[in-house]
Amino acid sequence: MNLYQLYYFRTLAKLEHYTKAAEKLSLTQPSLSHAISALESELGVPLFKKQGRNVVLTKHGKLFLPYVENALREVEEGTKKIKEMSSDTNGIISIGFTYTLSSHFIPNLITNFLKVNEHKNIKISLHEGETTKEDCTSDLINGLKDEKFDLIFVSLKPKDLNIEFIPIYEQEFVALLPYDCPLAGKSTVDLEDTKPYQLVHYAAKNGLKQEINRLFSMVNMVPEVCCEVEDETSMAGLVAASIGIAIVPYSPTFNSFNVKIRPISNPLVTRLIYLGYIKNRHLTLPVQRFKNYILNNCMNKKFRVNRLNWSYYPDNEQVK
Repeated sequence: MNLYQLYYFRTLAKLEHYTKAAEKLSLTQPSLSHAISALESELGVPLFKKQGRNVVLTKHGKLFLPYVENALREVEEGTKKIKEMSSDTNGIISIGFTYTLSSHFIPNLITNFLKVNEHKNIKISLHEGETTKEDCTSDLINGLKDEKFDLIFVSLKPKDLNIEFIPIYEQEFVALLPYDCPLAGKSTVDLEDTKPYQLVHYAAKNGLKQEINRLFSMVNMVPEVCCEVEDETSMAGLVAASIGIAIVPYSPTFNSFNVKIRPISNPLVTRLIYLGYIKNRHLTLPVQRFKNYILNNCMNKKFRVNRLNWSYYPDNEQVK
């Protein structure tokens, strides 16, 4: 049994005439008769019986018809969805990303991409890596391999020969300081100078905690931690309340908090964000279009924080 036989059966059941059905299907009448006979032989029952010059369904044919119609309806719906996904003007782009990009980079990237493609019916599905998971990157990579995501944005680049990683964005680590903190009067912060201050740190399962600890180890320090939280928003709120200071990847979200934001001059380390996708995997036209847009635009200053300057801060006064 094949799909063509099911289409032929449905058409003949509707028209009840071999000649008319053959014309509808662009077949010769003998070809149609042979296909229906083969289907009946496989099922072991007659599906049609003669009624004058026409044919009508037997009781077995009447029983079989709704199942055929449902099957063909599902096939046609699936075909329609696949064509929509592979169309240049329709489709869904599924993205997984590390949560530190959720406040600014991802929203801006998508907004600008959709503006450029405003006449196309492109939908974007977003999945933010969980802050509570110790290895957010592994979850995103597994999702990419399982075809849950078309593209991912991660801060770590594991060795995987099946995945292409391209650096497209650079986050700089900054210090969040209470307004009355003496360090806030400096233009930059040396981590060695933070020794007298307690640190609002990431929770134990947050992957960024290890990155921040590595920064302190580079200046031979172990920070005194006053509290641990899951995300930067909570950290900024605690810093604003003078609970302590925080070291975080820069985000414009901090501009809405009553904190001072200062770049770190020592150690001078940035955090690369990579675009990841499976090598040699077919990408639909919308996904390919989005990937090309990222590669062509993400090194522009409006997307990239290379070396922070005062235009990024809410308090733009020159600090002496």
